[in-house]
Amino acid sequence: MTKIALIGAGSIIFSTTLLNDMLSTPALNDATYALMGPTMWKLEKVEGWAKSVITKNNLKANVYATTDRRDALKDADYVLALFQIGGMEAYKHDYMIPLKHGVDQCLGQCVGPGGVFRGARSIAVFQSIIKDMEELCPNAVLLNYVNPMAINSIGLGKSGKIPFVGLCHGVQTTLDMIAGYTDCKKSEIDFLCAGINHMGWFLKIEKDGQDLYPMLKENFEKPEYYINEKVRGEAMRQFGYFMTESTGHLSEYLPWFRKNQKALDLYCDQPGFGGQSGAYYYYCEMIAEKFAKGNFLRLAADDLKPRSKDYGSYVLEALETGVPFQLNGNVMNTNGYIENLPKDCCVEVPVFVDKNGLQPVHVGKLPTQLAALNMMNINVQLMASEAAMEGDVEKLVMAVALDPLTSAVQTLQETRVMVSEMLEAQREWLPQFEGKTPLPLGKIDTDNVKNPAQVPLDPALAVANLFGEMAEA
Repeated sequence: MTKIALIGAGSIIFSTTLLNDMLSTPALNDATYALMGPTMWKLEKVEGWAKSVITKNNLKANVYATTDRRDALKDADYVLALFQIGGMEAYKHDYMIPLKHGVDQCLGQCVGPGGVFRGARSIAVFQSIIKDMEELCPNAVLLNYVNPMAINSIGLGKSGKIPFVGLCHGVQTTLDMIAGYTDCKKSEIDFLCAGINHMGWFLKIEKDGQDLYPMLKENFEKPEYYINEKVRGEAMRQFGYFMTESTGHLSEYLPWFRKNQKALDLYCDQPGFGGQSGAYYYYCEMIAEKFAKGNFLRLAADDLKPRSKDYGSYVLEALETGVPFQLNGNVMNTNGYIENLPKDCCVEVPVFVDKNGLQPVHVGKLPTQLAALNMMNINVQLMASEAAMEGDVEKLVMAVALDPLTSAVQTLQETRVMVSEMLEAQREWLPQFEGKTPLPLGKIDTDNVKNPAQVPLDPALAVANLFGEMAEA
């Protein structure tokens, strides 16, 4: 009998959606689902809903809730990671403190100061999960939904040898949009998408062998189309290719769209994920408040719904049955699936799944400009994962300083001050940084220096000084 452990199963949206998908999958109809989280009050509500679905639909599945992670992981065949360390309290610091310091985030969970800190909180937990899995379920496959996807995936890849894939909705939802903008059915489009999470590039979009890019680009020149996705549309206009995820997400991944009010007014003036400040934070806050007021799952339908667009149940079905399934997944680039990105980073590429496991596809090289844009964020992801795994507080500062949006807004010293404040606010979820504080490195006052130290000068500087002296003479 298949055992599936959901770590962080109190997640309302993910848990219920994924459970419905898996309960609707014939190959998983007799599985045991272990719902694990830190507190029972949420888990019991999800457990109760799942049991009502099982009973009403005469399923053979079993489900139970536990706060013991090792119990959930023991003998598991598959592990789904859904958790959010620190919950809304930590997320509030991820958004509010940077905003106070001039870094305006729409989501603040995958890149930027918020993404770096969310990654640091998550990797500390992932390291112990991988250690437990190697002991309790060494042959299991891990499906990760925890953001920041790329930072966490790098941490997973460096923490052990458990096979994993990171799953996101960006490719599926973007393909829906491309279909609408090119007057096609989604099923009619042949495509190749590769890059990094939330910056996966549609390298090919065709219908019956005909390139759809000319129509897509033509429509994005029309105001009624452009207004829906200003940042993604502008990025395609400037760099030639369309990419995954929303204007709100992408506006944080690149330095040009949120750096000042002028940029915000021009590109991020639509509500929600159209660029609104704190859009996802306020949405999550609303959901959390609703959940805290009572068990609104008691009103949820206990009929099995059609499976969602989410990849998870299809991946498990392919692993169980051997019937191949293709997805775009997040994996380590160890084998150079994208040749002009680092081998120690996480890439999002086509992946085939069957009885043999996860088989990523070799894509080759990205166009140079696309690899360069990805590298802006890969540098942050690599540094953030190192900081989290090593407990190196200076690398934590460096990771945020390298962030494209942050560096467009702040000086290095301002970033150091902001990171110090965020660290103090979140210490309870960051045990690897216990007792550590970034060096203050305050401003060195040079205003009253009359006699600079006599040191060898760079030749160009020496010539400049000479011309200055001649001018004064």
